[in-house]
Amino acid sequence: MTAVVPLWYWALAAGLFGLCFGSFSSVVAYRWPREESVVKPRSRCTSCGHQLRWYENLPLLSWLALGRRCGSCRSPISWRYPALELACGLMSAGAIWHFGATWKGLAAMVMLLALVPVVVIDLEHKLIPNIVVYPAAAIALTAMVLNNPAKWWVPVSAAVGAGGFLWLLGKIRPGGMGLGDAKLALLLGAVLGASVIPAFFIAFLAGSILGAVLMAKFGMQARKYQIPFGPYLALGAVVALFVGPSLISLYTDRIH
Repeated sequence: MTAVVPLWYWALAAGLFGLCFGSFSSVVAYRWPREESVVKPRSRCTSCGHQLRWYENLPLLSWLALGRRCGSCRSPISWRYPALELACGLMSAGAIWHFGATWKGLAAMVMLLALVPVVVIDLEHKLIPNIVVYPAAAIALTAMVLNNPAKWWVPVSAAVGAGGFLWLLGKIRPGGMGLGDAKLALLLGAVLGASVIPAFFIAFLAGSILGAVLMAKFGMQARKYQIPFGPYLALGAVVALFVGPSLISLYTDRIH
């Protein structure tokens, strides 16, 4: 009889993969906005240019072993790098632990991993990286179709509907919503399906709350601030991924 692989094994494997992807996310977040290759040369110290050896580039472990400093010039290494690695590792493991070693689990993991560099880059540069969103959307959509081939149209229509909705908002109010947000919505719709609706609600609510706070503090001057919407979409997506169906049921139960 073939032994059944326990769920913790898959979650652990996903977590280790997430740690490695988190290291790559750091490279993407630093190089892509500067129009540098994310593939070569290999990772280097941003202070002295020292190219990291393999044992200096192990997620989390190298940062701790080197005393949080470059092995060459001894410049401090930002906490940002291990933080991204840890975030990716935990979210990957959490996705598989919650949804199982399934196609949906893979889609959820891909979306969560993509959101990490997206949030960092959008916060720092107000850009949504196509190099992350497009491949993630393609992989996640394929995984969701394979998860339930009989209803392949559900993730497809949700992706197109979510992306089209934000694209339309951008057309109605230029500058209020970027094309990058619409591209990110394709990924969210593919994975979340109907739960993309509460994801949008949470994103717009969070954005409105911050806007109200800024208006109260700075008055009309706050209108000049350009606040990236990607992080709010990411917040809504993470919440909706795990409790979206419950939120939809709560609403539908109230209107009956």
